[in-house]
Amino acid sequence: MVEFTVPDVDYTQYTNRQLAAIPLAVLAVALLVIAGWFVMTGAPVDPGIDFTGGTELRIATDAPQSEVQQAFSPTPDSIRAVPSDNTYVLTFQAGSATTTELEEQAAAAGYEVRSIDAVSANFGSDTQFLALGGVVAAFVGMSLLVFALFRTFVPSIAVVLSAFSDIVIPVALMNLLGIELSLGTVAALLMLIGYSVDSDILLNNHVLRRSGDFYESTYRAMRTGVTMTLTSIAAMIVMTITATIFGIQLLAAIGTVLVFGLAADLMNTYLLNVSLLRWYKYEGVAR
Repeated sequence: MVEFTVPDVDYTQYTNRQLAAIPLAVLAVALLVIAGWFVMTGAPVDPGIDFTGGTELRIATDAPQSEVQQAFSPTPDSIRAVPSDNTYVLTFQAGSATTTELEEQAAAAGYEVRSIDAVSANFGSDTQFLALGGVVAAFVGMSLLVFALFRTFVPSIAVVLSAFSDIVIPVALMNLLGIELSLGTVAALLMLIGYSVDSDILLNNHVLRRSGDFYESTYRAMRTGVTMTLTSIAAMIVMTITATIFGIQLLAAIGTVLVFGLAADLMNTYLLNVSLLRWYKYEGVAR
């Protein structure tokens, strides 16, 4: 059994500004990436077939990628090789070709069709609205619950700000890594809201509602929270590597988003949240 040792961080060596500087700088860079992506593409993150509509064709062949690409008309929007089982995953824009036409072209080229999935543009648009609306509703509901739980502004906004950053940073990295927004990655973002709130509320409860001074309470929360998060990161890394080897793109994308989101959660919880709580407990309350 793997055990994680939580380092005894001496927070007294750092000011609140120093603790908050790194997570706020990373958040600012992530927001700039998303804003830049929106200016260039018209969307904060590239939507996948689930939301734009289109057809995904999986074929089995040992032919080179250039030959596979030339075998289809229209040309695939994207083509991805899965070396573990000699397959290619091709995607086509919605309305560019029917599933029957693509199957006939694959058969004419001598390729075995493993699977073919199509999503209409209208259905994809409706799915996108529902999925993103679900993320917004979950975030708003979480924020209201946090404010109702703590009933003070600074501890509550610390949780909400950390959760916001835990979502924004993975979304920016999705753009940089070429991961499209899909139902799977939306589910990963929803999971990150839960992970973030869990670790932040754990910290807030230890600091605000349990006995002991600030640093003792923070370290108690870290022993549980860091161990929990590192265990989840390790599990997601294993899932991502395994899914990548076997060409399961959806699970690989979910795992990647969760790994980066959980790593961001460690930074935001034990740097940004700690700085806000310390300011609130020693300066904010006194005022």
